[in-house]
Amino acid sequence: MIGKRAWLLGLSVSFMGVAAFAADPKTTVVASGLDNPSGLAVQHSTGNIFVASRPGVQRLVLGEKPAVHNEVGSFDTDIYGKGPKYNIGPLGVGMLDDEHLVVADGSHPDEKEVVLVMKVGKESPKTQHTAKDAVHVLGPIKAGKDSAKGEGNYYGVAINKHAIYITCNGDDTKGWVAKSDLKDGKPGALTPFIATKIATNVDAPVGITFSPDGKELVISQMGEMNVANDSLLTMYNPADGKLIKALKTGLHDIAGLAYSPKTGKLYVVDFAWVKTSEGGLFELTVEGDKVTAKKVLSLDKPTSLAFGKDGHLYITEFGTSADEKKPAGKVIRVDAEL
Repeated sequence: MIGKRAWLLGLSVSFMGVAAFAADPKTTVVASGLDNPSGLAVQHSTGNIFVASRPGVQRLVLGEKPAVHNEVGSFDTDIYGKGPKYNIGPLGVGMLDDEHLVVADGSHPDEKEVVLVMKVGKESPKTQHTAKDAVHVLGPIKAGKDSAKGEGNYYGVAINKHAIYITCNGDDTKGWVAKSDLKDGKPGALTPFIATKIATNVDAPVGITFSPDGKELVISQMGEMNVANDSLLTMYNPADGKLIKALKTGLHDIAGLAYSPKTGKLYVVDFAWVKTSEGGLFELTVEGDKVTAKKVLSLDKPTSLAFGKDGHLYITEFGTSADEKKPAGKVIRVDAEL
């Protein structure tokens, strides 16, 4: 007969539709001491991981002894959040191709922020690049009929062969996803594309990716930071921007999404502004119009995630520091297969 203690440890518990398991999978810290890291992108040829953080973009070289190198720097600093507020710089990154990195900036006031396309090699430059070295500058999207304040706080990046898509948090009444069409691999003007707040009546598009078949643009509506359990999982047609589905998740503030290349399962990270102890990594299962969220791993203010070339899932955390002068941000690797 199985012991009562062992039986209890094997149980999952459910709260507001979110399942949680007793034991977290093993993780490894592959980079630490980062300043509010918030975005990840993987270079296919090398397996190097680019990390967006408050000072700029770092290159994480994996291996027996992972090392962090400065790639793009000299950014300004802005402040983001309600209640707890955090210093931020670039917020998101994505690979346009193996030699070009898209950097979604959040370091300036709305209307002045831009999206940069940087040339990157297989190794970090001897002297870190700055915004002046960008091969393309997309934006700014200034105040006007589409955006009352102009756009900014560019966060999530998703790229296919047709366009670059960027989530923005400038005009909260619209909740724009911006788009830059690609022609012969070169980006065009950055323009407002999907008014997600109007489509869903929920604030703050943040995480963005494509469905495994590429037919849907999948976006997390983070919702109000001071409101619990209001995050949505949404799907749009990437060609015309029409809403396909908007689904309640029961999570607080979904900041990033990624599909497993091995299983096709969808994973998200929840920052959980209202109660950061409830933040973590979740597996979402969609059946019709119902989303089931299963907690995989407890995390300390997670902000982004990406599957590496090695198949492992990598996640950024803001973390918590006893000394405000010492950044507590991390990149962790989930050692379990997902």
